[in-house]
Amino acid sequence: MAWRALAFLALAALLSAGPARAANPHFLEELTWTELRERIRAGAGTILVPIGGTEQNGPYMALGKHNVRARFLAERIATELGSALVAPVIAYVPEGNINPPTGHMRLPGTITVSGDVFEKVLESAARSFKQAGFRDIVFLGDHGDYQGNMKAVAARLNREWSRTSVRVHALDEYYRAAQIAEHAGAADTSLTLAIDPGLVRAERLKTQPKPTAAEGVQGDPREASAASGKAIVERIVSQSVEAIRKATSPR
Repeated sequence: MAWRALAFLALAALLSAGPARAANPHFLEELTWTELRERIRAGAGTILVPIGGTEQNGPYMALGKHNVRARFLAERIATELGSALVAPVIAYVPEGNINPPTGHMRLPGTITVSGDVFEKVLESAARSFKQAGFRDIVFLGDHGDYQGNMKAVAARLNREWSRTSVRVHALDEYYRAAQIAEHAGAADTSLTLAIDPGLVRAERLKTQPKPTAAEGVQGDPREASAASGKAIVERIVSQSVEAIRKATSPR
């Protein structure tokens, strides 16, 4: 009788759990391999690769801001493009040396990898997407320090694949459209507020003195606003979509 009771309880738990969440149609990691195969056969030839980073962002902004922003913006761009898909976020990027610590590595929470390791990750990911059947692989880098690495990988693979129809794109427009001149400053914080305000300790930001460079901040994040950030979001999306459409037009 005990097994019947357990079976009843398991069934009751399943029925009370409610309907399962539907998969997001743009995120590759939420599809099955057969669903992905059918999407590619139906013309989904572009994969967006959001690249973030895990780093200190001053005392008022969470370490994973780049990762959250890159995923959100990639989905918005994919939605505008129509049939494009979004790869999982690459969250481990070059952030400086470990010993002795340089750059953001001087403050706790930052995670770094070497430039050559980062490029190998991008290259392996691109080769995987090519094998899956994608024709256009687009790197979307939310951080300024590795833009050169992205371009280097794209250039190498495009030379190697020059006799194929597959291309890798490391476009400037995504990062340049943000117009973020100061790390963890007003524009940087505004963009994060517009996308996920929970990543910003807004009340503390309002009541505390202006953070300093020693705290990992450039500029004055107290001037940030979600309204300013929403304008940045729209600029990034529109300029990125235009650049991707131009780069992936029939060739």
